[in-house]
Formats: sequence, C-alpha cells, structure tokens
Amino acid sequence: MKLGYVGLGKMGKNMVLRLLEQGHQVVAWNRSPEPVAEVAAAGATGVTSLEALVQALPTPRSIWLMLPAGEPTQSLANRLAQLLAAGDTLIDGSNSFYKDSQQLAKQLAEKKIKYIDVGVSGGPAGAKNGACLMIGGDLASFEAHQELFTSVAVAGSFQFFEGAGAGHFVKMVHNGIEYGMMQALAEGFGVLAQAPYKLDLTKVAAIYNKNSVIESRLVDWLAKGLEQEGQNLENISGSVAHSGEGLWTVKTAKELGVSVPIIEGSLQFRLDSQTSPSFEGKILSLLRNQFGGHNVAKKSD
Repeated sequence: MKLGYVGLGKMGKNMVLRLLEQGHQVVAWNRSPEPVAEVAAAGATGVTSLEALVQALPTPRSIWLMLPAGEPTQSLANRLAQLLAAGDTLIDGSNSFYKDSQQLAKQLAEKKIKYIDVGVSGGPAGAKNGACLMIGGDLASFEAHQELFTSVAVAGSFQFFEGAGAGHFVKMVHNGIEYGMMQALAEGFGVLAQAPYKLDLTKVAAIYNKNSVIESRLVDWLAKGLEQEGQNLENISGSVAHSGEGLWTVKTAKELGVSVPIIEGSLQFRLDSQTSPSFEGKILSLLRNQFGGHNVAKKSD
C-alpha cells in the first residue's frame, strides 16, 4: 500500500526502512529534514510539510503517526485532522496513555476519520527487523490494514483487541510488567555482585540464558551489555529514567482496584534512583540502552 508516515525518530525511521524493504510505498515527513533525506535515499518519498504529505496520498488515506506520547502526538493529530477527509485512517504508534487514545479516537470520529492505536514493542531493532504489535480500534479498520501490520511485525507477532485505546492499554501493562522483570534482574545481579565468590557476571548472565527457567530476551540483552561494558558498569548511570508507562500502569491498577506491588516498587526504585544511584540502577540503565537505545552514560553519579 501507499502510506503516509509522520515521525522519523529511532523507531519511526527504522520502521519506514522495513516498510520499504517489504515493498510498500512510503511518503514521509519529519520536523527535522535529516531523517527525511535518509529514508528518501532508501526509496521513500520525502516531503517538507504535512500538507504535501496528505496531498501525495491516494484516498482513502492511511497515515502512521510515530511520535512521543502526549502533547507531540496530540498536536500533530490535531493538525492532521484538519487536513484529512472522511474515510481516511490515522494509525497512532505512539504508545500513548489509553485514555488519551480514547479521546483522540472520539475527536477524529466526529470528522469520520478512522483511528487505530498500535502499541509497538521491540525497540529500534524490532522496528527495523520486525516488531511486536498490540492493535486497538474497530475490526473493519484493522482488517483493512492487516497486510500493513503483517509487514511491520515479526511473523505472527501482532494481535487485535477491540476498542479504541485497547492496543495502547495492553502495551501500557506490558511495560509495567517489563519494569518488574527488569527490577528482579537488577536485584539478583546486585546480590551476585556482592557474592563471597569472584563471579564473572557476564558468564552468569550467559548461563542463565541457556535453557534455564529465566531464559529470556532481557537476560540475553543483559549478557550482551555486560560483555560490552564490563561487569563493573563504570560508564553506565546508576540513575534510571522512566518513560511513563509504569506510572500509568500503577495509576490504572489503583483505579481498577488491583494490587500491583511489584510494578509499583520497581517504579519507586527508578524515582528514588535519581538521588540514590546504585549498581542495581546501572543494571536497569544498561538494559534500557540495550533494547531501547536510550542514552545511559554515567553523569554526576
């Protein structure tokens, strides 16, 4: 299909490159021109304005929005709503808070513009080589774009959930669970680092990831990170950032009357790490760098 694409950061640029490899035509726009030129060199049609992007697409149009959640996504969606027509579709890959997605879907529906929310997991590497997609919206819109989702995802790695915001809700909880899993690894390797033995943590991570019960992508990323950085992680920050989804999960769980002490504790650890950096924080930062490409270089701590 011919698709409009807005937002060429680490995730968006890699996803456009994958779409081009899969044979789709992509019209791309970004606020800064450099990534537009990069994807244009790979075969996309680069444009210098949202107006030009909309004009370059056949009707009914489909535009994938890949921007940070919150105001950036809302602002661009509002601008696109003024340019799109009834029957067009906006695909929101921002991993937004699900209530924001519900509200955006309602606003677009007033103009008869369709809305699909897509939670994307896998980081920049997943965007380039095949991601995991959690898709919300209405069934007809999903089915009309199923070929697109097949192209973006690893084989079999997408699922549809009925209702505006449902995909982003599933991704929100995914990230909350991720916080807890990462925290368990950080705490365990904190104990290992203080063991009464001279343990090579890289070897520990490697064996944990060979047919053990805790074998996982996270343990694999940890092993690779330790090998790259050295097990003391001298150049990695012990203060851990958070991107919002863990906080949203905790708040939503409270609204629903569900106890989530593991996720809540892992979120609090990240908040506390801003003033109390630690080795466990370094493990968490290392993992964020490995799967998300986040800058985690050591600063004042």
